[in-house]
Amino acid sequence: MGGVPVFALGVALAFLVQWVVFIPSYVMRTERYYDLTGSLTYISVMVFAVASSAYADARSMLLLVLVLVWAGRLGTFLFRRVLRSGKDSRFDELKSSFARFLMTWTLQGLWVSLTLAAALAAVTSQTRAGVDILMLVGLAAWTAGFSIEVVADYQKSRFRAQPANEGAFISSGLWALSRHPNYFGEIVLWTGVALIALPVLRGWQLATLVSPVFVYLLLTRVSGIPLLERKAEEKWGGHEEYEDYKRRTPVLVPWIGRKGG
Repeated sequence: MGGVPVFALGVALAFLVQWVVFIPSYVMRTERYYDLTGSLTYISVMVFAVASSAYADARSMLLLVLVLVWAGRLGTFLFRRVLRSGKDSRFDELKSSFARFLMTWTLQGLWVSLTLAAALAAVTSQTRAGVDILMLVGLAAWTAGFSIEVVADYQKSRFRAQPANEGAFISSGLWALSRHPNYFGEIVLWTGVALIALPVLRGWQLATLVSPVFVYLLLTRVSGIPLLERKAEEKWGGHEEYEDYKRRTPVLVPWIGRKGG
C-alpha cells in the first residue's frame, strides 16, 4: 500500500492506537480502557490487513474470524472486570508517571504485534494454499484452547461472585487440573493460529512463528504466572490447604509437573 508492506502498516497501526488512547488515559489517570484497547487493536489490525490485502482467501478469513472471536470475548471480559473492581492494581504506581505509563501502552503495542505476527504475515503473504491438514489441526487446537480459556474464566468469575468464597483461592473445575488453566488455553490457541498460518509463510515470514513462543514466555516468565504466583504466596503461602493444592496441581499444563498427592 503506497509502496509500504501491509504487514509493516499493521504493526504501525498497533502502536498508533495505543499512543492515541494513552493521551486521554494519562490525562484522566485511568487504566480502565487499557485491556479493551488491546483487544480492539487486535481487531483493527486484522480487519485492516484483510481489507488491504489483494490475496485474501479462506485461510485469511478464518484467521480474521478467530482473532475477532478471541479478542472480542477477552476484551469484553476484561473490561467488565475492571469496571466491577474500579481499577487494575497493576497500574497503581504507573499511571501517575508519564514515561512509565506511556511505556506500558507502548509495550502493549509490541505485545499485539508479536502475538499477531504469524496471522498478520499469513494474511499479507503472496503465497496461497487451500484447506490442508495444518489448517484443520490448527483450528482444532484454537478451538480447544479457546474453550479452555473461556471455561476457566467463567469458573473463576463464578467462584469469586460467591460471598462465601471471599479471600479464598479456587481449586475446582479446570483449576483442579492447572493453577493457571486460562493461560494454558491462551498458549494453545495461539499455537493453533501459528499452525494455520504456517503453510503460506515463506522466507522472513517464518520468523513470525515466534508468536506462540512469545505468548508462552510472556505468560510464564514475565507478566502472567510469576505475578499471580507471587500474589498467591503473599495471601496463602504456608497455609496447609494452599500448599497441598500446589503439590497436587501443575502450574500450567494439566497432569504435568505435579509434585505429589
